[in-house]
Amino acid sequence: MPVIYRRLSAAILTATLVAIDAGASRASAQSLDVSDFERWDSRSFSGATNYRIQRDDNHVILFADAPGTASAFYRSGRIDLTTTPCLSWSWKIDATAPAYLDERAKSGDDYAARVYVVRRGGLAFWRAKTINYVWSANQPAGSRWPNAYAGNNAQMWALDSGPDLTDQWQSHQRDIMADWQQAFGEQINSLDGIAIMTDGDDSGSQLSAAYATLRFSARNHQGQCASGPM
Repeated sequence: MPVIYRRLSAAILTATLVAIDAGASRASAQSLDVSDFERWDSRSFSGATNYRIQRDDNHVILFADAPGTASAFYRSGRIDLTTTPCLSWSWKIDATAPAYLDERAKSGDDYAARVYVVRRGGLAFWRAKTINYVWSANQPAGSRWPNAYAGNNAQMWALDSGPDLTDQWQSHQRDIMADWQQAFGEQINSLDGIAIMTDGDDSGSQLSAAYATLRFSARNHQGQCASGPM
């Protein structure tokens, strides 16, 4: 993938995310379902990842297939974290990127699954910041590191790691306000968008994933974000 993408990926995508979609804000004060994938858009960076939507029972599932490509699938609009700071979702993958890749280096910046949240830097869109929650090929679950191309403005955060749980749905819930404070040392009250990407362009890998039940919600009565299965 061209270096210019990796250095500016967050900024470029965030510049696209600045438009607030009034229809996207229709939700209760305690919950915002962002699995309305029909409303999402795509942006290609190195070829096109194939994103397709399928309804399964009561779920809407987004399948992503990246034949050595990288393109983002994103949803624009302001997300109020003061009322709904908890982001939950489920994902599963067919396989990780090759285990030998150095994911902290530019040559290894490929992930079978990533969900990232974006906040723009005012009019200075190049100051956009993102947290990239990823299914890592080899970094331990819970580890965090700066993106090799975008630097400290894009923090990679491994939630799942390795091949042991492939082909199995994994569910996560994150307190975005708390994670942002930990990643950047900043308190924020809102986001400007959310995105998904399955990409294998740096290593030429064929990677596939599925995503479902993306939702922002309020903390529970104990002031915590509590995860649940898909």
